[in-house]
Amino acid sequence: MERYIRNEKMLSPEENRSLRKRRVVVVGCGGLGGYIIEMLARLGVGHITAIDGDVFEESNLNRQLLSNPGNMGAPKAAEAKRRVELINPDVEVQAKQVFLNEENALALLKGYDVICDALDNISSRKIVEDAAEKVNTPMVFGAIAGWYAQVCTILPGDRMLKKLYAEDINKGAETLLGNPSFTPALAASFQVAETLKVLLKKNNILQNKLLLIDTLHHDYQVLDF
Repeated sequence: MERYIRNEKMLSPEENRSLRKRRVVVVGCGGLGGYIIEMLARLGVGHITAIDGDVFEESNLNRQLLSNPGNMGAPKAAEAKRRVELINPDVEVQAKQVFLNEENALALLKGYDVICDALDNISSRKIVEDAAEKVNTPMVFGAIAGWYAQVCTILPGDRMLKKLYAEDINKGAETLLGNPSFTPALAASFQVAETLKVLLKKNNILQNKLLLIDTLHHDYQVLDF
């Protein structure tokens, strides 16, 4: 299709077509999630499920792609669905206006090729990691705080978040360091790149590795775990 012709400079026609059969679930439709959903839809991933029980508020406007002054109070998941239908009607999109928790995680996350974490706290991310392992699905983790971002890919059994965060934290460092417009977009780009590599079974994913991004000092590291 002409829509995806520019993808073929980096993906084969077969790889492009295979994306139409892939299913990705994005947990969180805020700063990270809005950008992840946008890029997945433009790539042509065949099915995207957007999960978020929250609604937009004015403080989201500085960084959340799906927010605008006209949709304050609107459900984030529903706005994600509306956005995907606008930019790529070929993509099947499902909105689930619910907060993920220990009771519903398995039901919400079962049946996908990749789970994209776009949450804002460690406790909920650990719930996703536990559920991802139980449903045997790769998870792509991303987090931002001020000038900084982290990204990694977690395959079932890796337990990366258990290694990174020994203790539960109700709110991440983003609460202390702020949420600008550019770090969510940057981290989401790396998350989508990792998601694409997992979907296409490419090598060199960030498995048992943590990408650390410091945009203030232009310092980029990959740590092994």
